[in-house]
Amino acid sequence: MNQSDVAEQAALRPHAEDAFADELAALAEVDDRPRPARWRLSPWAVATYLLGGELPQGRVVSPKYVGPRRIVEVAVSTLATDRALLLLGVPGTAKTWLSEHLAAAVSGDSTLLVQGTAGTAEEAIRYGWNYAQLLAQGPSREALVPSPVMRAMAEGRTARVEELTRMPADVQDTLITVLSEKTLPVPELGEEVQAVRGFNLIATANDRDRGVNELSSALRRRFNTVVLPLPETAEAEVEIVARRVGQLGSSLDLPQAPEGFDEIRRVVTVFRELREGVTDDGRTKLKSPSGTLSTAEAISVVTGGLALAAHFGDGVLRAGDVAAGIRGAVVRDPASDQVVWQEYLEAVVREREGWKDFYRACREVSA
Repeated sequence: MNQSDVAEQAALRPHAEDAFADELAALAEVDDRPRPARWRLSPWAVATYLLGGELPQGRVVSPKYVGPRRIVEVAVSTLATDRALLLLGVPGTAKTWLSEHLAAAVSGDSTLLVQGTAGTAEEAIRYGWNYAQLLAQGPSREALVPSPVMRAMAEGRTARVEELTRMPADVQDTLITVLSEKTLPVPELGEEVQAVRGFNLIATANDRDRGVNELSSALRRRFNTVVLPLPETAEAEVEIVARRVGQLGSSLDLPQAPEGFDEIRRVVTVFRELREGVTDDGRTKLKSPSGTLSTAEAISVVTGGLALAAHFGDGVLRAGDVAAGIRGAVVRDPASDQVVWQEYLEAVVREREGWKDFYRACREVSA
């Protein structure tokens, strides 16, 4: 198989433990600190993997999460106890990203995942059945289909539950026994699966979903909650967007993000100003649109712009490549958000020095 065939068969989005296997291996090689049972790395090495740093032999570990160090330390230390971890935050604060990389560094496997939706059933957390075998043989171990949570309990690994508050309340509460007693009963077989050392669970929840399927107090007590903030500064947000766009772009054979670094900064500036309701200099109050304008959306806008630049331009990210994406992210409600967008264009973008090309591009897609 030649190199082009290998490239074509490469995963579009490798799991964290595969994409950063070299860094994980390098950390394991120099990591001589105590490790909790069945952890691949020590808590110190897990935090270094997430936050980045330089190892003794000069190997540089890239940061996976850009934010307060203490948040990562609390999250990692929580997983070293028997208490589950809940990552809470508005959309786009890297909850899923952090969850995946935590599981990859701790267990070497981020795939033991339950995706929460309104249609998620108890079987996704407990277990299901192979109905052909069930009908032929009755309830048996062979007919039982373990859930990702059951597998994590039996193998001493880290399970992940995404968008916990989107699950129905009765499905959420299936986790209470798992997290409090560390057992999962299988009454059909008169058995139970007991969690072995090393098992823990990371859940994520969007704090804008409060009131949809809010966690019961009994379940919330089983978690240590860590709130992930939006990037504190524009520089931090630009760094996050540029880094993630670079990673995504390399897998899609798109131009490198630094070629359009100025446009990345403009996208971030627009999102932050509209999100916060005030311009960077604090002089002009702004109306905020109905959308979240998260960092994740900024990454999507820039990635889409790079695709336009690569396939229909000269490969360099320009204002015209991101204008439509920005408008699409801002104008979610055609009635109210369009007014907000037009006012921002005329009052801020039009008057800002060096933004004439951006203003023209935005006016063209808004016409």
